[in-house]
Amino acid sequence: MSVRPDWWIEKMCAEYKMIEPFEKGQVSKGVISYGISAYGYDMRIANEFRILKSDTGLIIDPKNIDESRFETIIADEFTIPPNSYVLARSVEYFRIPRNVVTLTSGKSTYARCGILVNVTPFEPEWEGYVTISISNTSPFPAKIYANEGLAQVLFFESDDECRISYADKKGKYQAQKTITSAKIK
Repeated sequence: MSVRPDWWIEKMCAEYKMIEPFEKGQVSKGVISYGISAYGYDMRIANEFRILKSDTGLIIDPKNIDESRFETIIADEFTIPPNSYVLARSVEYFRIPRNVVTLTSGKSTYARCGILVNVTPFEPEWEGYVTISISNTSPFPAKIYANEGLAQVLFFESDDECRISYADKKGKYQAQKTITSAKIK
């Protein structure tokens, strides 16, 4: 298994619509960069954010998420409260080939401000908009920007296809169109 370079990513996007919309270049003037990079793709966040409403005594239970505890905000920029997190989604829709898996890490511009990004691997044959957890680890409010880069996706291609893909097992987050909270099948 090896990480794939920019030309491979561009080819997969042209042939299989692996990333839509796909930015062939690196957009960086006046924004936090996004688009193709040497060995990955810098994805953007959409202008939709979900944050937990203030509530003392709240326990976050991944087996029993109370959707009414979340507030959805549409905005071009969003300020994450200190020591808190927000859920967002990617601008790009991903379609991962059967012999590919991804790893994602946050952009250094945000990491230098105490903002950490958590995205799980995109499994073979997973598709959808990416739900992203963005944490503000600093004791101060921190701003993030919609339609700008947030995280870099690295693509790893195997010489062999997996036996059971995410689509085969009918994964619970397959083809998600919105910010999707934790759920149990």
